[in-house]
Amino acid sequence: MFDDLAGKVAIVTGAARGQGEAEARLLVELGARVVVTDVLDAEGAAVAASLGERAAFVHHDVGDAESWRRVLDATVDGFGPPDVLVNNAAILGSLDGVLGTEPEAFLEVVRVNQLGCFLGMRAVAPHLRPGSSIVNVSSIGGLVGVSGAIAYSSTKWAVRGLTKSAAIELGPRGVRVNAVLPGPIDTAMLGGGHERWDHLPAGRVGQPSEVANAVAFLASSASSYCTGTEIVVDGGRTSL
Repeated sequence: MFDDLAGKVAIVTGAARGQGEAEARLLVELGARVVVTDVLDAEGAAVAASLGERAAFVHHDVGDAESWRRVLDATVDGFGPPDVLVNNAAILGSLDGVLGTEPEAFLEVVRVNQLGCFLGMRAVAPHLRPGSSIVNVSSIGGLVGVSGAIAYSSTKWAVRGLTKSAAIELGPRGVRVNAVLPGPIDTAMLGGGHERWDHLPAGRVGQPSEVANAVAFLASSASSYCTGTEIVVDGGRTSL
């Protein structure tokens, strides 16, 4: 179904572990060449090494424009111009809510989650050819409020707006922009306690591979008439 990804070049941010790692692994499995980026150097390098010659690791702070330039240069030099950008990197940040979150802590979440997504699209979009795809990873925290995690939730709402605006602007270039909104997924960010999700319609937490499947769909031509839209991968959480 996604065989058109063979030979494509993808950048996946925050790919040293969790959802990003699963996304990078699936894209390589589907034939793409993938640049794995993260601030976690040892873990990211290990992921890229395990994927073989069709993957490479680049240290990357998504909230820094110069870091994006280095990633793009490394991508073009190593594999060629990108066809797919997956803006996956994010942090949870402060859980101290409206009254307890310090402005500096709030802005750091904005820098990574929101500015990072913007900088990625801004850096990569000029190099994307018609038929290319941008996939921004938001969250169901961008559909409903999250008690305590006001910075995280607000940035994930912002990613949805970035996605829709960019889809309008980049459509004439033949570039599609979509978002994936995961719910409770079995990653380090979830922090265990999986039994508390037994009440979901799906009866369990999700797996990173299930988010990766949605990302691969949006990255491929199987979703050729999808742009400015969202796929919710939450086991029914937002149905409750």
